[in-house]
Amino acid sequence: MYEVELKGYATDEIFERVREKFEFMRKEIHEDIYYQHPCRDFSKTDEALRIRIKRFNGHFEAFLTYKGPKIDPRSKTRLEIEVEIDDVDKYSQLLEALGFKEVLTIVKTREKYYVDKGVTITLDEVEGLGKFIEIETLVKEKEEIPGAVERLERILKELGVERFERRSYLELLLETSQISQRT
Repeated sequence: MYEVELKGYATDEIFERVREKFEFMRKEIHEDIYYQHPCRDFSKTDEALRIRIKRFNGHFEAFLTYKGPKIDPRSKTRLEIEVEIDDVDKYSQLLEALGFKEVLTIVKTREKYYVDKGVTITLDEVEGLGKFIEIETLVKEKEEIPGAVERLERILKELGVERFERRSYLELLLETSQISQRT
């Protein structure tokens, strides 16, 4: 399964268009704890490993997620393997015992909207970065990726998105912290 995802910079106006046009599903708070592999540099291999803690409607979910390298030049499409976990502390201890190091924790508020069967839009307010819009769908075969990217891009452009971003929130925050360290 491939997660086909496009992300763009958003404004208050784009947020309002989404809220008016699509069906609200729920508001979530995400805490994403990213880890670095002990033997290879994920920033060079374009991979990611994280624990995501998701809170919504008084509910709690947590997942361990591996994301492979991006495989499409225009989108954030990549292989994603996700496993639901029930004890975040134990999984963190396990990763650290295996030599993984915690890199950064990203906190965001996410509003999730239903667009069409299998397509969702999220409005993200990321601490330290600002407002973004993401649209995603899942495809089974690699051959389906270009058509899915075209469709998702068209929807975002219709909403007024002019600037797209392939870098992850982790990459953007790490860049921001490196720039502020140099100045």
